[in-house]
This record gives sequence, C-alpha cells and structure tokens, in this order.
Amino acid sequence: MQINILDNTFTLHQLGAAYWHERQMLLVADVHFGKIAHFRKYGSALPKKAIIRNFERLNELLQLFKPKKTCFLGDLFHSAFNIEWFYFENWVKQQTCQFSLIVGNHDIISPLRFEAIGFLLYEELIIDRFLLTHHPEERKNYFNFCGHIHPGVKLAGQARQILKLPCFLKKPNQLIFPAFGEFTGNFIVQPEDDNQVFVITPEEVVLIE
Repeated sequence: MQINILDNTFTLHQLGAAYWHERQMLLVADVHFGKIAHFRKYGSALPKKAIIRNFERLNELLQLFKPKKTCFLGDLFHSAFNIEWFYFENWVKQQTCQFSLIVGNHDIISPLRFEAIGFLLYEELIIDRFLLTHHPEERKNYFNFCGHIHPGVKLAGQARQILKLPCFLKKPNQLIFPAFGEFTGNFIVQPEDDNQVFVITPEEVVLIE
C-alpha cells in the first residue's frame, strides 16, 4: 500500500517494512537479531531455522525495492553478542546498499562491530522534515518514524473469532512501525480517532477504517 506523508511517497509492505521512494531508502524496525539464539541458549524450544527467516525476509525486500540505503529504526539486535552476529556479518557483506542504525535500547553490542562492517550509527536522524528515532518522539515541525512499541490490533470476526495482527500505527505526526523480527510479539494498541491503522496480513497491508 502506498501512502503520502509531507509530499513524500512510502510503500508499506506486508513484511512490516516501508520503502521511501524519494530517498530510495528501506525503513525497518525491531528485527531483534540474536533473540532466537539467546532463548535457545537458555532452553527455549525455538526452531533454529527461524534465525534464517529474518534474513530471507530482508532479502525479499532488498530484491523487490533495490534501495540505495536501508535504515534500521532500533533494536536490530536483541541481546549481547551471540552466534547470530556471524550470520548477520556475512549477510551484510553480500549486500550493496548503505546501512544505518538508529540505536535502540536493545542495541548493546559495541558500535565498533557495526562500524567495522560499514554501518552508520545514530541516536536519531533528521532528513528534511522527518525525524527517525527508535522510541516514539513528538517534536514540533517534524514527522516521526519510529519503532519500539511493536504495535498490533485485535480484530473480531462474525463467528466471534479473534485475530491479533501486527500493524503500522499512523498518528497525525508519527508512524510507528511493526516489529519486523520473528517471535517478537505485539503490543495491542487502542487507536484514537485521528489515528490510522494499517494491518499486516500475509498478502497485503490493509487500512482499517
């Protein structure tokens, strides 16, 4: 689904990322690399192949949009250094776009490791009238892109079935991204009257009226 914000065009993709056409930039939040290896280390029965799934999803987006830049809106890694870093490092070496990271609260791996593989690191990033952060921020005269919340919504069916689905939550001056990573979970939000909810389904992004 394409949306327009401040005369810029963005494609919201059902994998949970957005492509900024004017900047040829892919925006992704809350991948949480390392989470699966972290929990497997402490005995959780998470499938090892789920580690690869995050890379497959990113590859799909990079092949589709062919961005010049990819910006991760924080929590790229879930925990301290673990085996997933080696998968990640090898994956980065195979890519051609410029990577940047808005440092999130989970990003505790040394910045030197990121810089060694060509990443640009920021506490926040301002591009024209857009403010890119990890935590949601409200700042006068800026539109904020952020993550951290892992927004999701509950949808009720006619047969009383309940679906919990991730979403993009758009406020008048903010777009909160869904968590991209596998096994990250959702925080169920209660949209206000001036909010828009773009629900992610396996096939498409749908605006809920």
